[in-house]
Amino acid sequence: MTFQTMIKTVAAGLLALTATLGCSINSSRAPDASLSSTGAESRNRGSGPGVKVAMLLPLTGQGNAQQIAKALKQAGELALFDFDNPNVQIASKDTRGTPEGAQAAARDAIREGAELIIGPLFANEVAAVAPEAKRAGVPVIAFSSDQKVAGDGVYLLSFLAGGDVPRIVSYAASRGIKRYATLTPQTDYGRIVEQVFTRAVQESGGQIIASQQYPPDANGMLEPVKQIAALAKKGEPAQIDAIFMPAAPDTLPFLAPLMPYYSVDTTNVKLLGTSGWDFPSAGKEQSLLGAWYAAPDPKGWQDFTRRYVETYSDVPPRLASLAYDAVSLAVSLSGNPPGRRFSPQELTRASGFAGVDGLFRLRPDGGVERGLAVLEVQRYGAQIADPAPSAFNGAPAQY
Repeated sequence: MTFQTMIKTVAAGLLALTATLGCSINSSRAPDASLSSTGAESRNRGSGPGVKVAMLLPLTGQGNAQQIAKALKQAGELALFDFDNPNVQIASKDTRGTPEGAQAAARDAIREGAELIIGPLFANEVAAVAPEAKRAGVPVIAFSSDQKVAGDGVYLLSFLAGGDVPRIVSYAASRGIKRYATLTPQTDYGRIVEQVFTRAVQESGGQIIASQQYPPDANGMLEPVKQIAALAKKGEPAQIDAIFMPAAPDTLPFLAPLMPYYSVDTTNVKLLGTSGWDFPSAGKEQSLLGAWYAAPDPKGWQDFTRRYVETYSDVPPRLASLAYDAVSLAVSLSGNPPGRRFSPQELTRASGFAGVDGLFRLRPDGGVERGLAVLEVQRYGAQIADPAPSAFNGAPAQY
């Protein structure tokens, strides 16, 4: 399973982003659903030079890229109208879904005076854009989930592998959990997440008792699960307090039933997951009831989806919130003086920003840190076990 697939299956959402002029994501005002890209842009160009921002998207890309690009573009327009700041110009540029197209789009944007580039979507596009943007001193806020393309002026506003792991470990440790076993997929995602989990457990004072990796096929899961289950069987003293299983929605339905099959006592051993568990049918699996995972508070995504559907008569893909938050960030910083408004200091401010998916802050290394909730799996939908933070280190976020 690729990072991109993992990201697309992540389901979540936090607090709705509010605007600087008192307009929120619940604003009754909305753009005309039939408004074209040029219409949205020209609406802002009538008020002087303005602050120019480019959004690079695969508008004519292959496969489902066009549909995703259209949704990202519309989400950005929705943010622009919610903020109602006529001084900001958003120009959409077609990358065609290729590195060459992305590089050409970046050159056009820079030539036209863009002070910030939002996008592109794919890692190879980001890698092609980065040198052009660096030469021009223009920062990039991209949507790729490949951390290898982050840094040196490129920031990834996406759901990065392992980004939710420290939160679940911190909460588990606060509830007295110290002894862990890990059951991770044999993928790049699994390796990254296991490394992050191990580091977080060590920092919390806990211990990894056992680790097993499983191949993607259902039969291949049997032996690794059996090895972990031996540490937590019903009727025997448990050697672990929790099992960490960062499985995706297409894997979890095969993996979870193996817990009772091998007599894992889930009443005494807590199952822990990631935001990949955040899908409606998770509670149908008896062994997952009471399990914990970290993800954005769902209310923000629900509110955003409602607004998007009301405006465009279509359900947005999960990535759409990233475009909304990126444009909102750009608008919120647009009032700063030229040269400072999108500086590294402003983009990586410690207090962060409040978005559809809750608090987030861009890191100097190009990654993103998110303020997440801990949710507990219940039969009829996950319930919040521990709310998402309202601030980073007590500092109010930018809206």
